[in-house]
Parts: sequence; structure tokens; C-alpha cells
Amino acid sequence: MQIPYSQTPRTREAQSATSAGQYRTLWRWHFYAGLFVMPWLMVLAITGTLYVFQPQIEPWLYHDRMVVAASTSPRLSEQALMDRAAASLPAGSKISSVEVNRDPKRSAEFIFRLSNGERESIYVNPYTGTVLGTLSVERRLMKQARALHRSLMLGKPGEWLMELAGCWTLVMLATGLALWWPRAGATWATALRPRLPLRGRALLRNLHGVAGFWLAAGGLAFVLTGLPWSGSWGAQFKALATKAGMGSPAGAWGEALVRSQLPAKPMKMDDLPIAQIPWAVGNTTVPVSALPPASKTSSAPGMNDMASMTGMTHGDANEHTGHEGHEGMGSMGMSPASLYAQGALPVDDIMAIAARHGVQSGYSLVVPSRPDGVYTVSYFPADPRDERTLHIDQYSGKVLQDIDYTAYGAVAQAISYGTSLHMGKYFGVANQWLCALISMGLFAMAATGAVMWWMRRPARSLGAPSRPQARPPMRGWTIGMFALGGLFPLMGATMVLVWAGDRLVFGRRTRG
Repeated sequence: MQIPYSQTPRTREAQSATSAGQYRTLWRWHFYAGLFVMPWLMVLAITGTLYVFQPQIEPWLYHDRMVVAASTSPRLSEQALMDRAAASLPAGSKISSVEVNRDPKRSAEFIFRLSNGERESIYVNPYTGTVLGTLSVERRLMKQARALHRSLMLGKPGEWLMELAGCWTLVMLATGLALWWPRAGATWATALRPRLPLRGRALLRNLHGVAGFWLAAGGLAFVLTGLPWSGSWGAQFKALATKAGMGSPAGAWGEALVRSQLPAKPMKMDDLPIAQIPWAVGNTTVPVSALPPASKTSSAPGMNDMASMTGMTHGDANEHTGHEGHEGMGSMGMSPASLYAQGALPVDDIMAIAARHGVQSGYSLVVPSRPDGVYTVSYFPADPRDERTLHIDQYSGKVLQDIDYTAYGAVAQAISYGTSLHMGKYFGVANQWLCALISMGLFAMAATGAVMWWMRRPARSLGAPSRPQARPPMRGWTIGMFALGGLFPLMGATMVLVWAGDRLVFGRRTRG
């Protein structure tokens, strides 16, 4: 009986060579992706773990300022507390925002911009009016952790670098799973659990592969929920989703429900001096208050004076727009006394309006920085369905815009859920620990990858896996890489660089 063609020794040898060639090609790309991703993945893992535990870490770290003894005495008015905070600061300090927290064991927090441009949080006992202390907004631990997580504190270049790290993590995960996948003779039972009798580099490699399988879904979720916040791809993705009617609500990207009448670019939500703004509303336009009759006759000169005094036009802040780039507000703002002297409603009245609209506690209240500015309530809770943004006329108390979850497009709604999960907020402490477990697992993956590379790396050599002499058929992978490069153009450009470097610099070492 003739042996079927597929079973001939020559065919089996060819299939084996093809499989080995595919394996070495995938290993090579996994190596390049891992070598680039490793240090940044470690930074993301550590800073991300710190940040998800912010609700526990900050009250412990700054206990003397953030925590007070609950009292049966009534709270002082928010206006009185703000005045106490302002009185403790140097002349020229301007109120920026209020962190509204009605927890009876938490102090009142007011954020001021000092004359040197820095922002300072002032903590006041809500029952006695005693100023408990201050914290620099820019230098507090969680601000630093978040800045490292987003941009390595390097501005735009850092944002691009971390975006690339996220994109290349996708390549690392996909090729890693392919390398781990059980082959002929292997069983799923052995593939899914570590082989502890192994020793040395063999044990590390086995642990690396098995842990990679169990962490792959979490790593993928982190990347996909984090990239919409990135400075390059995320901004373009938001614009595309909005144009398709699936992103930001009406009022985004210049299509404002209420427009500024000034001949300048309108202010966006991302220009406001608050750290956390829902993804869907970051590019919505902030409306303006109607100036009271006594002010209208001098509104134009008044605004010109404000512009010359601050050195900014209405649209200048947009040059600094970003999820954390609110320093574009510069020296704009007013002291509490000047704010109310021009007829603005007290903060307590605005808080009452927010409460009537269902926003009671745990939100940021941005104070008007100009005569035509508005009070903005930004509520970013654990459940995305409760997210709320209110813009309130500072003189009349009229709610000019009320944006909730139902106004978001389908993409924005999905990203809101993803963000809440990514930040460890959606299902409480369990969500925090799940995020920490995935993050620390990814840290361990990066660490073991680095150790294995160092153990196998020849002296004075990069140590890339050898390339097969003949190019193996990998049509599906090639299409996938082209699709990934097209979806993430910044990554696509670096793919070309890696491919060229592999061919011209690191490609001499081959294996048949």
C-alpha cells in the first residue's frame, strides 16, 4: 500500500522545517516587542497599582490634612470654609476649584492657584474652620504616579512613548500566546500549569509562558481601555467616534449647544483645572454665563483688560489641552472676594443646585475664572451610568448644560465602562485587587523576560533569536501586523523601523 503523500518522510521534514521557521520568526518578533516594552511595562504596572489604591493611600498618607473626627456640630457653610482657606494663603492667590465630599470624616478641600502659577490644595476642618494644612497639587504622590503612567513626566514625547508601549504590548501578547500554544504531543493539562520540577532558565521560561496565558486577557483589557486616553491615537479616535455619532455628546468639537461670543476658540472641558474628567465630555465646549445688565456695557473692555492682565486670550488655554494639561489656565482666576463682588452666586447655592440634579457628593466644582465663566460640576463616579457634567451660570444659577451617560454615543459609553474597570473603580475593592494582580503579574512577566534574555544573551551581542534561512509562510500573521500598523499609525511607523533594523543590522544570524 502506498503511503499517502502527506505522510512521506520528505513531507514530514518539510512540515517540521516550516513549523520551526514560523516558531523562530514569532520568537524574533516577541523578542523585539518584549525588549522595547519591558521597562515601560514595569513603570505602567507600578504606577497603575499605586493609582488604583488612591482612595486608601491618600487618606493614610495625608491623614493629618484629609481626615477629621466626625462631629454632631453642623458644618460651616462652604463659603465660610473657602474664605478661611483664602485667608491662609499669600495675596494674589485665586480660587480654582472645590472638591466636594460630604463624608463626615473628611476635611473640606479647596484648590487655589498661587501667584507663582502653582496649584495648592488647602484642607479645612468643616466643623471648626481650622486650616489643617496644604498639599501641592503637582507634587502629591498620586499626581506624580499618574504623570509617570501617562507620559513619564516627559510631556508629548512621553505620551507617544507610552502609547507605543501599549501598542507593542499587543504584539508581545499575541506572539507570546503563539509560542506557548501546545504543540504535537503536548496536552492542555500540562500547558496550563507550571512545571515546577524544572530548574534554571527552563523553569523561568515555563513560568513565563504559563503566567502569560493566564494574564493575556487582563493585559489586553488594560491596553484596549487605556489607549483611548492616549495623546495621539486616543485624540484621533475620539474625533472619529464623535463624527460617527458614537463618541462625545452634542457640544463637542466646536458644535456647542451654547457658544462663546468672543472672537476666539471656545474653552473645552479638558482645559478646566481638574484631574479627572469623563472621556466622553473632554472635548465638549464650556458655555459662558450671561453677564448681568450692569456689566454688559463694559463687557468688551472688561474682557480685554482680563486678557491683557492674564496674558492670554480665551482660546490660549487650548494650546495646552490634555487630560492632565490644565496648566493652560495660567494665571487666570479670581479670589473668592472678587468673584462674589462681581455678583457671582455663592458656592453653597451652586452645590444646592447640583444636589437638586442628583449630584450630592464626590465631585469637582470648578469656580469661574472670568466674568463670563461658569460653575462646572464634574462627577466621575465608579458607575459610568451616574457620570454627570453640569455647567451653571454663575449669576442666575441657570443650568446651561446637563450632560449625563445617556447623551454619550455607543463608543463613549463602552469606554466609560472600560475606564472604570481600568481604574479599579467599577466593583469596588475587588476591582482594585484584580487590577493590582494583573499589573503585578505583568511586572513579573517583564522581569522574567529580562532575566531570561540576560541569561541567554551572548557577550557583546543583542541576543536576538536566530532568523530562519527560508522565509516561512505566515500570511495570517502578516495581514494581522499590517492591520495593526494601519489601526495604530505611530506603531506602524515603528514596525517599519524594527523590520528594517532586523534586516540590515540584526539579521545576519540565521538558522536553517
